[in-house]
Amino acid sequence: MKRPLFLFCILLQIISVTAQQTQKPPLHGKHWMAITGKPLAATAGSMVFQQGGNAVDAACAMLAATCTMWDVLSWGGETQALIYNPKTGKVIGINALGVAPTGATADFFKNKGMNFPPEYGPLAAVTPGTPGGLCYMLAEYGTMSLKQVLAPAMQLAAGYPIEAQTANSIERGKGRIKEWPYSKALFLTHAGEKREAPEAGEIFVQKDLLATLTKMVEAEETALKNKKSRKEAIYAAYKRFYTGDIAQEFVRGCQEQGGLITMNDLARWKVIEEEPMHTSYKGIEVYKLQQWTQGPAMLQCLNILENFDLKGMGYNSVQYIHTLYQAMNLAFADRDFYYGDPYFPPAEPMKGLLSKEYAKARAQLIDAQKNDATAGPGDPYPYEGKSNPYLDLLKQRGLIVDTVNRRNPNFAPAHDVRSSYLPPAQSIAMADNILMHSDSAYMDRLWRGTTSVEAADASGWVVSITPSGGWLPACIAGKTGVGMSQRIQSFVLDSTLNPFNVIQPGKRPRVTLTPTLALKEGKPFLSFAVQGGDTQDQNLLQCFLNMVEFGMTVQQATEAANINTNQLWLSLGGTRTSDRQPRPGALLLNSNTPENIRIALKQMGYTLTFDDRTSGPINAIYFDWKHGSFWGGSSNHGEDYGIGW
Repeated sequence: MKRPLFLFCILLQIISVTAQQTQKPPLHGKHWMAITGKPLAATAGSMVFQQGGNAVDAACAMLAATCTMWDVLSWGGETQALIYNPKTGKVIGINALGVAPTGATADFFKNKGMNFPPEYGPLAAVTPGTPGGLCYMLAEYGTMSLKQVLAPAMQLAAGYPIEAQTANSIERGKGRIKEWPYSKALFLTHAGEKREAPEAGEIFVQKDLLATLTKMVEAEETALKNKKSRKEAIYAAYKRFYTGDIAQEFVRGCQEQGGLITMNDLARWKVIEEEPMHTSYKGIEVYKLQQWTQGPAMLQCLNILENFDLKGMGYNSVQYIHTLYQAMNLAFADRDFYYGDPYFPPAEPMKGLLSKEYAKARAQLIDAQKNDATAGPGDPYPYEGKSNPYLDLLKQRGLIVDTVNRRNPNFAPAHDVRSSYLPPAQSIAMADNILMHSDSAYMDRLWRGTTSVEAADASGWVVSITPSGGWLPACIAGKTGVGMSQRIQSFVLDSTLNPFNVIQPGKRPRVTLTPTLALKEGKPFLSFAVQGGDTQDQNLLQCFLNMVEFGMTVQQATEAANINTNQLWLSLGGTRTSDRQPRPGALLLNSNTPENIRIALKQMGYTLTFDDRTSGPINAIYFDWKHGSFWGGSSNHGEDYGIGW
C-alpha cells in the first residue's frame, strides 16, 4: 500500500505544479515581445517595434526609458547584455561596465578607514557605461537612428507622471540627496515642505538630462548631414558623450563634488564585445557573461546539480531545497574568491571552474543530511593542469587544502572569523525571522535592485539586458542630468577576500548583474533576467529549473516560490567587513512553506526566514517553436511589465 500512496502524492505534486494559477497572465506574441521594469518603458519598446525596429532597437529604447525613469538605474550606470544574432546563430556578450577612475586604489580607500569602497556619492562612481553600451548595440546590431530610439526617453525627460515607487524612493533618500547640489535641485521639487519629493502622478521634468540627450542626437544629425553612415553617426553621439562637451561637464560636476573621474578616464573607456561563457544542462546550452559578472556561478550550479535527480526529489521538497542551497553555496564561494575582470591579470581559472569534472567533485562534498556551514572555495587549478598560486591566501583565511587527494577541490575551513556569523548550534536555536527582519540594512544590501530588459522579434533577434547603476539616491554629475554609478563598491580592498577583484584604476569590478540566454537544438529557448543583487543567479537558476525539471510555463516559473541563501559574501553595501560577511545556514523560504518542511530544514542546521515573495521581479521570454510564437513571463514582484504582438 505504501508504494501506490507514494505515487499518488507525487502525481498530486505534478498536477499542482502544472495547474498552478498565476497572478499575472502570460504574454503571447507572434511578431515581437518587449518586457522591462516599468510599464511606460515597455511602451517605449512597443513604439519602436511598431515603427519597424528590430529587437535590438526596441531593447535600446527600453534601456533609455528605464534610465530616464530612474528604475533603479540612471544614464551614468552600466549595461550588461547578451544578444542572439540570427544571422550567425551565435550569442554575443556586451560588456558596457565602467572602470575605476584615476586615483581609485585600495590604499586610497583604506586611508579613509574603509574595508570596502563607498556605496554612495561621487567616490562610489565608476565611469558611465550605459550611453556607450546603448550606442554600440544600436550601431552594430540595430536598424534605426539614435534619434528614433531615444525619442520616447526624450519625451519622458521633458516631463512624465512619476510613479509612486520612484517618488517615494526619492523621499526616503532625501537626506542623502541634500548632500549633492545638483541632485537636490533635480529631485526635491518641493524643497522645504514636509514632503520634499515629487508626489505620485506629478509631472517630473529633467531639463538637464533632456539637454544631454539632445546633444547626442545633434551629434548624430550633424554626422548624417556630413554624409556619414548610420553607424558612424551613432558613434559621433558616443564620442560627444565621452570626449566632448558632455564629458567636460560630467567631469567638472563629478570633481566639484569630490569625485575622481577625469577626461582621460572617459576617453580611454570602451565597450567590449566578447564571447560569453556557457554550459550544457540536459541538452540545453545556457549562456552567461564572463567572470566580471557573477553569471558563471549559475553555470557552476547547473554543472553541480546535473549530478542529482532533482525532478525525483520534487519541487521545493526538503531534499531539493537542501541540495539547491548546498550547490549554490559551493558555486558562490568560488565566485567570491576567483571572479574578477578578465582584462586585468591575474587570469581567473574559469576553465577549471566550469569543467564538468570539477563540478562532479564539488557535488560529492554535499552532505545529504545537514548544511555545511564551512563550505569554502574549491581548487579548480588541477582541472586546468595547473597548481593553485593562492594557497597561502586561502590559508590566511583559515582554509586548509586537502593534501591527501589533490583532485578533490575541498578547502575545509578550520576557522574564518570573517566568514562566520553564528555557530550552527546557535543558528538552529534562533527563532524564525530574527536574522532578516532584525537587519533590514543587510537585506537591502543583499537584494539591492536593478532592472532588466528582454526583447525578441520574429526575425530571430533576441536581447537580454541587466542594466544598473546610478540608482536613487543618486549623485548628479553637474548640469548633465546624469546620475553617477555606485558600482565601485563591488570591488574589494583585501586580496585575501579575492585576489582577482582588488580595486585598480581602469579595472572593472565584479558585478552581480547577469542576463541569461538559453538555446535548445541550436535555437533560442529562453531569454531571462532579474533584479536583486546577490540573489539574481539564485532566482534565475530556479526559474530555469522550474521550466526544465518541473514543466512550469514561463509565467508560472517567474512567479514560483524561490529560496535564497545568505551563505555568501555580499557584493554591495557597507564599508565594514561585518556588513558583508556570510551568514551560514540563513535560508529564505516562501511564507506558504509547510510546517513539516520547516521542521526538517531546522534539524538540518538552517535558520529560517519567510516572505511572501522570495525573488526579485523575473522577466523572461520563452520561444514556442512548436506553434511559432513567443510566451512572455513577468513576475508580480515589482512594477515590471511586458507587451507582445
